Amino acid sequence: MLNPKISVIGCGYWGKNLVRNFAELGVLHSVCDANQELAKQAAQTYDVASLSLEELLKSNCDGVVIAAPAAQHYELTKASLNAGKYVFVEKPLSLKVEEAQKLCDLSMQVGRKLMVGHLLQYHPAFLELKSLIQKGNLGRLQYIYSNRLNLGKFRNEENILWSFAPHDISMILGLAADLPESVYATGACHLNPRIHDVTTTHMSFKNGIEAHIFVSWLHPYKEQKLVVVGDCGMAVFDDGLPWGEKLKLYPHQVTWIDGLPQPEKADVIHVPLEVSEPLKIECQHFIDCITQNQNPRTDGAEGLRVLQVLDAAQQSLHTHQAVSLNAQIKPYYVHETAIVDGGCDIGRGTKIWHFSHIIKGTKIGEDCVIAQNVMIGPDVVMGNRCKIQNNVSLYKGVTLEDGVFCGPSCVFTNVHNPRAEIERKDEYRPTLVERGVTIGANATIVCGNKLGAYSLIGAGAVITRDVKPHAVMVGNPAKHIGWVSHAGEKLGDNLVCPREGRRYQVIDENLKEISKNDTATKTA
Repeated sequence: MLNPKISVIGCGYWGKNLVRNFAELGVLHSVCDANQELAKQAAQTYDVASLSLEELLKSNCDGVVIAAPAAQHYELTKASLNAGKYVFVEKPLSLKVEEAQKLCDLSMQVGRKLMVGHLLQYHPAFLELKSLIQKGNLGRLQYIYSNRLNLGKFRNEENILWSFAPHDISMILGLAADLPESVYATGACHLNPRIHDVTTTHMSFKNGIEAHIFVSWLHPYKEQKLVVVGDCGMAVFDDGLPWGEKLKLYPHQVTWIDGLPQPEKADVIHVPLEVSEPLKIECQHFIDCITQNQNPRTDGAEGLRVLQVLDAAQQSLHTHQAVSLNAQIKPYYVHETAIVDGGCDIGRGTKIWHFSHIIKGTKIGEDCVIAQNVMIGPDVVMGNRCKIQNNVSLYKGVTLEDGVFCGPSCVFTNVHNPRAEIERKDEYRPTLVERGVTIGANATIVCGNKLGAYSLIGAGAVITRDVKPHAVMVGNPAKHIGWVSHAGEKLGDNLVCPREGRRYQVIDENLKEISKNDTATKTA
């Protein structure tokens, strides 16, 4: 999909910026707003259709962007996902944690990406800050604090915590790479006795990081500042400064003299940044997630974690006590009838369906699909984007690389001569299935063999020896009858893929792809 069609719901205060950006990126399909006059104006400005919600959901748009009031986020996102649309919803994902969890589950079930608008995760300064931390410039993180202050915009439907803090929580969780163990918030209501105008939220993480967020819309000047303190340096992201000063690195050190800590200050380093509009980067990211089927940087699971912290902070405001956060948000989907043992590593975006069992020690990559009644493990390793169809068992010793397809009821063995009454666990033989292999329904893979990359094992075939890359294998015992391309298309005498046009030749009884300049070859 080269040019997805994007519809925007909400053309008002913030929505108009999203409409403009998607129009400039050449993908705006239509607009929708409860205020028909607003929608009409936007439609005329950008020469697109103005649709009702029902018309939009029935249209051929690929993605829906939701910039409606927060109270409407859950229902609009739910309706859009059920209509088969990719969804980009502005923060917060919902006003209730349980609703946000339902949206994350629904996104997995319908196979459509869900993205949450935590804008500062796409700011070049924050991206560079994360890079500096990953490179070790700040050492071990110790303390993070964020100020988001202004005079107005006052709201009656949500307090300052829910209006301003989601962006800061998102950044802090992104840097800490975890949920806090506890959250404590305090604040005050000055304009409205039921709505907090000022809050301070403190978070404690199990890795030792402490963080706080100060937000207010009763402040004499605007300030948007994030300070990160590590044991080898400090950094400040100040979004109120010009681009050349937005990100500063302070390589200060602390030394100990006679048992007392002493500061060693160093000159500030202004970190160069590429000047660009964060919102346009965020919008382009949503487009890329649709066209490349990749997980959003701020996906539903990330939005859910932010919501958990917001909810805990809101509880703390009312109880005046710290709130513990013990529940971990899983970035993958497990059906309620499936079982995943402790000690498994499941990648983001993977779906595990009815009555399947993942046994301890198993590692499954990202964006895999585990269908019904599948057993995997123990200690099986599976790469990214694999698809395991119904009634398949992957035993210890089996390794699947990226992009492997296992057809319904195909069989793997792990011992050559099993006996029910004789222990043979020390005789397990490894089976390696290389990248892109397709295994047909009811095929049997005898252990101790390697299936070469992009090979195709026919339905019912029995593999008793190593398989060459790109080989087509059929029968019992399986025999090599031809070749397939990277795209899984059977190659004719000219060895040209009918789907992709890639060209091959057989050298030393192995298939190799011909390079584009026809002067060199590379192993397929």
